This record gives sequence, C-alpha cells and structure tokens, in this order.
Amino acid sequence: MSTDNSPTLKKRIVAAWSLWSWGNATVSALMVTFVFGTYIADGVGTGGDGTRYLSTAYTISGIIIALTAPVIGQRADRAGRRKLWLTVNTLAVVVLTAACFFVKPEPGYLLLGVTLMAAMTLFDEFGNLNYNAMIADITDHKRMGRVSGIGWGAGYLGGIVILAISYFGLVAGDGPYLFGLTSDESINIRMVAVLGAAWFLIFALPLLFTKITTADQENTQQRVSILESYRRLLRVLVGLWREDRNTFWFLVSSAIYRDGLSAVFTYGAILGVAVYGFAPADILLFGIAANVVAAIGAIIGGFFDDWIGPRQVIVTCVAFLIVIAFALFPLDVEREILGITVTPTGAFWVFGLMLCLFVGPAQASSRAFLGRLAPPARAAELFGLYATTGRSVGFLTSAVIAILLGSEATTEDGADKAIIVAIVIILGLGLASLALVKNPTGPARMREHSLKE
Repeated sequence: MSTDNSPTLKKRIVAAWSLWSWGNATVSALMVTFVFGTYIADGVGTGGDGTRYLSTAYTISGIIIALTAPVIGQRADRAGRRKLWLTVNTLAVVVLTAACFFVKPEPGYLLLGVTLMAAMTLFDEFGNLNYNAMIADITDHKRMGRVSGIGWGAGYLGGIVILAISYFGLVAGDGPYLFGLTSDESINIRMVAVLGAAWFLIFALPLLFTKITTADQENTQQRVSILESYRRLLRVLVGLWREDRNTFWFLVSSAIYRDGLSAVFTYGAILGVAVYGFAPADILLFGIAANVVAAIGAIIGGFFDDWIGPRQVIVTCVAFLIVIAFALFPLDVEREILGITVTPTGAFWVFGLMLCLFVGPAQASSRAFLGRLAPPARAAELFGLYATTGRSVGFLTSAVIAILLGSEATTEDGADKAIIVAIVIILGLGLASLALVKNPTGPARMREHSLKE
C-alpha cells in the first residue's frame, strides 16, 4: 500500500469514509424515521404507549449523550484510538439494529423495542462523533468543504436506496415479500431491521479495514481518570470563552440553527400530510425526492464551502430557508399567482424541495467549519462538544411549537402551520447569532484554564 500522502490513497480513504455514511443512513432513514420507529409506536405499543415509551427512551439517550459525548471524544483522542472506538460503536449499532428483529407486535415486547432503539441511537451518536472527527485525518483544510459535502450527500443517497429496497421489498403491498416472507407476526417489518443491520455492516467495512493515522499524535497515550476528564472538559470550556470566542460562539450558534435544520426533516412529513394535502403513501415519495435534492445540495455546497468559506455557505442557506418558509406559509389553500393556479400539494412539492436543497449544504458546511477548527489530536473532543451543545438545545423548535399551539392566537385550522413559524423563529435566532462568528483561520485554542482564575 502506498503512503498516506498519496493522492490515490487519499481518494480511496475519502471513498471508504463516505461509504460509512452511506451505510449509516439506515439508522435515521430506516429505523428511526420511516419504518421501525413507526412500527414500535403503532404496531407494538397500543393507545399511545408506543410513542410515549419511545419518546422517553430517546430523551434518556439524549441526556446520556449530552453528558458524556465530549469526555468520550476526549478520551478517544488522548488514547489515540479514534478508529478503534469507531469500530466498536459501529458493531454495537449493527448488533442492536439486528436484534430489533425479535420485537414482535405485542405489548409485552414494547420495553425491549424501545430499549434497543434508544441504545442504538446512543451508540450511533458515539460512532458519528469519532467518524466526524476523522475528517481532520483524511483531508486538508482547502478541500474539507467538498469532502464533508460528499460524505453528507452519500448519507442522503444511501438512505434513499435502503429505504426504497425496504419499502418496495418488505413493506408495501400484501405480500409475499422478499425471501418469501408474509406479514404474519409482522415478520416482514421485523426483517427490515436485519436488512438494515447488514446494509450498515457491508458499507462500513471498507472504512473499518482502512488504515488511517491521526494527523497529529500529540497528547495521545495520556491516561487519566473519568473524573479528571470532566475537570479537563470544564477547563477547556473556560479556555474557549477566554481565548477563543469564535469557536465558543460557533458551538452556540450552530446548536441553535442545527435544531431548525433538523426540524425541516422531522416535521416535513407532518406538514405535507396535515397542511398541504399529501396522501400518507405519497409523502414517502416526497421523502425520497427530498433526500435526493438534499444530497445534491450538500455536494454542490461543499465546493462553495472551499471557495468562499463555510460561514458564508451557512449564512446563505439559513437565510434562504427563512425566505422559502415565508413563501410556503400562505400556500396551504389553492391560490392563483400570475395567472397560474397553485395547489397546496404542488406548492409543497416546489417549496418543500427548495427547503431540502439548502438544508444539505448547511449541515455539511457546519461539519466542515468544525473540522477546520479541530486540532487533529483533539478533534473527537471538539466534535463531542459539538454533539453536546446540539443536544442541549435540541428541544427549542419543539418547545416553540408547543407554545404556539397553546397560544390563543393560534386557530384550530392553523395549528399545524405553527410548525413553520417555529422553524422560522429558530432559524432566525441561529442566523442572528452567526453575526458573532467568523470563518475559521486556524485550530481552536483548546487550552485548559483554571476554574478559579
């Protein structure tokens, strides 16, 4: 094998890194969002128990991630074992995903189902922490935007393919399904978990078997206690506030607008069906198209990222998202615009896909921004902080929606449209906070400062 400085090897590494994202899409697209999460909520649980149990389990998982992600990243960096922990977490996700096959459509299996799903998302977040940090090892700053965009686009496209295979092979219709399966005991739906686990494992293997050396081995091999790891984390946060406000404010700002970006996909299906007249079956087709558009946006945005800088890409995308959301808001009824009759469904196809076009590059450039800030030997620690800040405000959009729905100013007919208003508010706050952020000019100054200074 050629050296790590070989352009050919670099391309193979980027390809393997992107394939991991392609396979990992099975967690969000297949298990959490479209197929298995719905099965747990409605097929295993009864009377709302499924949704309540699943939400509680995800909340517990999110709290654990918020409390532990930076320290887990820090310890992986200091031990020089970023790749090892990526492998461990990937295999854990594969096993937990496959184990969901044993969740039968009976209330007695609900606790098993939600436990497996929450544990899967927990280890998936830890895996992504180390995966994202590896961007500092596989590319230089000049090409970090396009590499991040390609990886993010691969994730979107992988989700489309595995979702289509699962839906048309194991979900749609009355059977028989792939492998001659029937719908008895929902075995066709349960087999989706096995298929998803195999899909992730197959596409993760190229990266897991690729030799990748951390760009800077400084500070590795230092073993400290878990308590000392938390002390160092607090000292680093104090240091960022005192010496590197740009990194500090980026972590805060990105946490806010990323919650709005996530809400576009989280609540998109609800808006399409409840407000803009989509049939439940048709929204899946929109979801596939949305992922295609988001992938294209992420890949193209990566090249602009390298050209004009990540901050400009993020600001442009968030601003356009706000404008498009405003344009979509009044189109929940049929209107005539410039002599053209615009139906709610048609408007959602056009403006909904435009929203997805700008979500992809904003997400990819956020990762590239942090990748440029990350000192190579401490990248996982910084991405752990990134995960924690995101989790710490991950309730914002949902909270604003709840407040708007409880407001007397919100009519019953316009209740679901409050989702759009909430997304605009959070994106607006994120855009405003970006005024405190500049493009990265060098590694973050992650020094440890005394808490008593």
